[in-house]
Amino acid sequence: MVELGKMETEKQNPNTMDLDQMSVKEALTVMNNEDKKVAEAIEEVIPEIESAVLTIIEQLRKGGRLIYTGAGTSGRLGVLDASECPPTFGTPKEKVVGLIAGGERAFTEAIEGAEDSRELGKEDLIKLELNENDVVVGLAASGRTPYVIGALNYASEIKVPTIAIACNKDTKIGQAADIAIEAVPGPEVLTGSTRLKAGSTQKMILNMLSTIAMVGVGKVYKNLMVDVQPTNEKLVSRAENIVMKATDVERETAKEALAESDGKVKVAIIMILLDIDKEAAVKKLEESEGHVRKAL
Repeated sequence: MVELGKMETEKQNPNTMDLDQMSVKEALTVMNNEDKKVAEAIEEVIPEIESAVLTIIEQLRKGGRLIYTGAGTSGRLGVLDASECPPTFGTPKEKVVGLIAGGERAFTEAIEGAEDSRELGKEDLIKLELNENDVVVGLAASGRTPYVIGALNYASEIKVPTIAIACNKDTKIGQAADIAIEAVPGPEVLTGSTRLKAGSTQKMILNMLSTIAMVGVGKVYKNLMVDVQPTNEKLVSRAENIVMKATDVERETAKEALAESDGKVKVAIIMILLDIDKEAAVKKLEESEGHVRKAL
C-alpha cells in the first residue's frame, strides 16, 4: 500500500542499508545508536503524555478502568502493562485491562485478519461493558490499525475518554482519539519491524501512563510501591523492605506490623509512623483516599 510505504515506521533506515554486511559488533552498535532516539522522541510528546495521565487519574478516581486495545506487538505491549499492574500496585485484574485483536491466542501467535476488523475492536469493548467512567488507550505503531480505530470510535460514541499512541505523525488513530501521543523514533534498523524502536517507544510510554497514574491515585509513597501484594516469597521480602525503608525500623518490627495489618503495606507504615493500631490506621487511610502521605 502506498499509504503504508510513506510512513516513518515503514521507511528504510539509511544507517542500516548494509546491515547484512556488518560485523556483529557494528550491527549491535548501530542498533544501540538507533535506540537512543526512542527517549528523544518521547521527550517531544511529554505534554500529550501529561494530558493522558491526568485523564487516566480522573477516570480511575471515578472508579473506572484503564483499557488498552491494540493488535500484534502493540496489543501484546498493552496486555503486558495491564498484567503487571496487579502485582505492582495491588489493583484488581479488572482495573487495568489489555485487549488484543484475536483474543488471548494472539498473544503468542498471529491471528490472520483480526487486526483488520473495526467491528471486532468495537465488539471487544462491548463485551467489557465499557462505560463513561473508563478510559481507552489505542495502540498502533503505524497509527492506522482498523481494530484500534473501531475501538476508539465506539468509545467516543458513548462518551468515554480516548487516548492514541502511535509512532507516526497525523495518524488515523490520533484523529480518532481525544489525546494523540505520536512519538516518532524514525525508521527501524530492520525495515518495517515495529517490534524494535516503535515497540520500545510504546512500552516506555505505557510505563509512564500506568506508573504515574498509579502515583496519582495513591499507590505510591515516596518512590515505594506501597500497594504491592505479598503473594510469594520474593514479594513478602519486598513488602518487608518497603516498610523498613518507609519507617526506618528493623525487619522484625516490619514483619510484626505486616502480620498485624494482614499484609497491607500501607496500613503497616501508618501504624508504625503514627504509633496507632490497625483500625485507626485503616480509618486514616480511608480518610486520605488511599494516600499514605496525606494520612500522615
